[in-house]
Amino acid sequence: METSSNGTVLGNSVAKMEGMRVASPVDARKVEGLSMNGGVDGKSGAENPIPPPTNPLVTALLTDMYQITMAYAYWKAGKQNDLAVFDLLHRKNPFGGEYTVFAGLEECIRFAANFRFTDSDVAYLRTILPSRCEEAFFDYLKGVDCSEVVINAIPEGSVCFPRVPLIRVQGPLLIAQLLETTFLTLVNYASLVATNAARHRRVAGKNKILLEFGLRRAQGPDGGISGSKYCYLGGFNATSNIDAGQRFGIPVRGTHSHAFVSSFMSFDEITKRSLEYNNNSSDVCKDFVLLTMQYLNRMKEVQSLQKWFAETNHSELAAFISYALAFPTAFQALVDTYDVLKSGIPNFCAVALALHELGYKSVGIRLDSGDLSYFSVQTRKFFKVIEKEFGVEGFGNMIITASNDINEDTLDALNKQGHEIDAFGIGTHLITCYQQPALGCVYKLVEINGQPRIKLSEDVAKVTIPCKKQCYRLYGKGGYALVDLMVGDDEPVPKAGERILCRHPFSESKRAYVIPQRVESLYKCYWSGTSGQPREPLPPLEELRRHCQEELAAQRTDHMRGLNPTPYKVSVSGQLYDFIHFLWLSEAPVGELH
Repeated sequence: METSSNGTVLGNSVAKMEGMRVASPVDARKVEGLSMNGGVDGKSGAENPIPPPTNPLVTALLTDMYQITMAYAYWKAGKQNDLAVFDLLHRKNPFGGEYTVFAGLEECIRFAANFRFTDSDVAYLRTILPSRCEEAFFDYLKGVDCSEVVINAIPEGSVCFPRVPLIRVQGPLLIAQLLETTFLTLVNYASLVATNAARHRRVAGKNKILLEFGLRRAQGPDGGISGSKYCYLGGFNATSNIDAGQRFGIPVRGTHSHAFVSSFMSFDEITKRSLEYNNNSSDVCKDFVLLTMQYLNRMKEVQSLQKWFAETNHSELAAFISYALAFPTAFQALVDTYDVLKSGIPNFCAVALALHELGYKSVGIRLDSGDLSYFSVQTRKFFKVIEKEFGVEGFGNMIITASNDINEDTLDALNKQGHEIDAFGIGTHLITCYQQPALGCVYKLVEINGQPRIKLSEDVAKVTIPCKKQCYRLYGKGGYALVDLMVGDDEPVPKAGERILCRHPFSESKRAYVIPQRVESLYKCYWSGTSGQPREPLPPLEELRRHCQEELAAQRTDHMRGLNPTPYKVSVSGQLYDFIHFLWLSEAPVGELH
């Protein structure tokens, strides 16, 4: 199994693993406390400032040029303070599935709480805007912040569905517009990779250990750091990324690479051969190399092991011994540098038996190539024989970890083939979202100065649902979610036990009555500016992860399956349906035939 840099062991079950930490998780807020520049908040104010975004590159200038040109045009037209409502939503679930895990909200709130243009920002904007732009606009930008903005959102880590806004932003038009690009870049990848992690978890099963190994394949440092965070939120158990571990308190795991094994040529390179016993005594094994060789020779004499190996690679054995001397309490070996069954497994077992004699318990092995199903099954059999022949209790249950370009399809195939793998290290396909590179969230104006607005398109999927809305999740008798219902902000709240008409927003024939057993309001206020409205605290990552698992468990299995999942129903109230189509006909031009 994987270990931390100080040898902390990842246990042989998910529950045990999650209870072990390299050290107390570092609170990102404390780490970044020196750089906090606050943020005005109606509930907590300056006494409890929200820290800036994790990535220092996330500033007011992390936006598209057209946001700045629109800002100037709004200001020039005197519309900068018009009260606007924007919805951030996705139109389609990723990876051919029927659900999305919402992530990235905390970073959006941290950005909004600290949003402002510095003097140097404004000086740069002067150089890229036309010289005709008035100087008063740049003076105006220096005072811009989100103190008049209110942000409502679905809780981070929630399972969400297309068309239901993930975030609702209400505030002065110019400022709310300026949040668009940054919010999208903070939500799109975060939600995509969290969903990818949740899908891998679903296929692997809840009892397997999933390790995120994506840093070296990620799209740059930010993709590596944020990817580690949101894979953990989506259900992974640990990461190889030390920086992410320190920032977010994620368990960190890692062993050694093929380079470590290849770097050894002979036993002569092991200069310090002694190892103390693990029994709180002063006893010392003076030559651990010799002890290991003795066990290897004893293994060769076992009749039931002779079908697997005869002679092993001694340079590999030297590497394993050296690693065991460095980490006797957390020995795990990568066994496929030369030959898995003829060398790697026997060499590992010889070292593990020697460690056992001194009172240590080894963790297991990692496979990184070849037929993972076959090798894992044969390795388990080998371990079981060792346990029986040498009387080492628990030896047969040591952790078998597998890596090597694993993805959803690989996990599914391994499940069908049968395997003995306890943990999976997943990198490229997870962190890069190889199957689908982008989620495609959008940010649309739905109301201005109390007047609903709609965006029309020949592609019905791109037609927006107008006005400021409230969203509710309706649950049925089995406790599972039945439908997400959007209603106008001024409509009554749907109640449990009452018959509710739910309509598809654009298809006249798709409608149904629902009598919910439970009604859940999806929106909570996470940023209230100076409005005085109480806001929700930003939960720690562990809480978000736990919420995500609860949300996934609350969905019907046919919505979650990988092959031909049942689409989840997203509806609007009868009143909102009528208004959508009234506004649609009012805004759409009438053609003429000649």
